[in-house]
Amino acid sequence: MARVLQRSKATIYRELKRNFFSDECMPKCDGYYGAAAHFMAADRRARQRKLIRHPVLLHAVIDRLKNGWTPEQIGNRMIHEGVRPRVCQETIYRYVYSKEGMAQELWWYLPNHRKARRPKYARKKRPPKFDRDVSILFRPDAAPALPPIQPDPVHKPDRGRCATGWVGDTALARML
Repeated sequence: MARVLQRSKATIYRELKRNFFSDECMPKCDGYYGAAAHFMAADRRARQRKLIRHPVLLHAVIDRLKNGWTPEQIGNRMIHEGVRPRVCQETIYRYVYSKEGMAQELWWYLPNHRKARRPKYARKKRPPKFDRDVSILFRPDAAPALPPIQPDPVHKPDRGRCATGWVGDTALARML
């Protein structure tokens, strides 16, 4: 079946296991049915998220976030204390970056204060190498007129020599 559908065997197994229809009243009808699988998937999609279903849990998480706890600390502390129901750190992050969490500006209480979530190993956006004032992208179309360059005078006064042998106005020598 996996070869015909061009899917992994594990994917087919998970689909069958997750959407297997069973009814105690009619045990002969147990099995996988596409229509039943569709209804089960729609039911899972319509189910509210855990933090929205449990307002007491939501308030506990928000209070701890505002007290400076990270989502990892909150989730692990709930496991350690044996709190039921509890949430993992990923659930907390999803709520913080959801529409409801953004309305409460919960991202501000995270350690990095990021408004948008970034994948862990994604490339980090680097700041520009040059300021906007000197960047080639923002230069004017026409350069301002500069005064003409004057030729050097024919007679130059002797300015002396540095320790390195170079003329003093051309290079600077470090005094030892």
